[in-house]
Amino acid sequence: MAAVADMLGTLELPEDGDLASDLDSVVRQFADLLARPEMSSALMGLIADSTRDPELRRRVREAIVEPQKRLVVEGRARARERGETAAADAIDVDLVFDVIAGTVVHHMLVSAEPAADEWVGRFVAFVASGLIGLGSEEIA
Repeated sequence: MAAVADMLGTLELPEDGDLASDLDSVVRQFADLLARPEMSSALMGLIADSTRDPELRRRVREAIVEPQKRLVVEGRARARERGETAAADAIDVDLVFDVIAGTVVHHMLVSAEPAADEWVGRFVAFVASGLIGLGSEEIA
């Protein structure tokens, strides 16, 4: 578990100028990590083992999941500062994290599909449009 936490701890949210670009960068970093055989095997093993062990599941959340939510918190703050979404507080950190991490893990490790440029672009556009849309009058 420590090795997975350490590898995921290398993820950074670069300042690329806008929400979609920042998101694109971090999704690509995450996909690159998941493409590494040692990472995919270790993560899938942890997930499998944690389904049968509530204590391990708690430790995985504490050591891996919760620390990575910092990326969403940071991205939300940047989007607000740049005026990309007026409703930054409406962005549910847990939900956004689950959507991004869950989708990328499912796509790459469950479906065994690569995170090709075209797929990442469509995924990032989809997520960013929803987050930016939270600032519009129609949704607020």
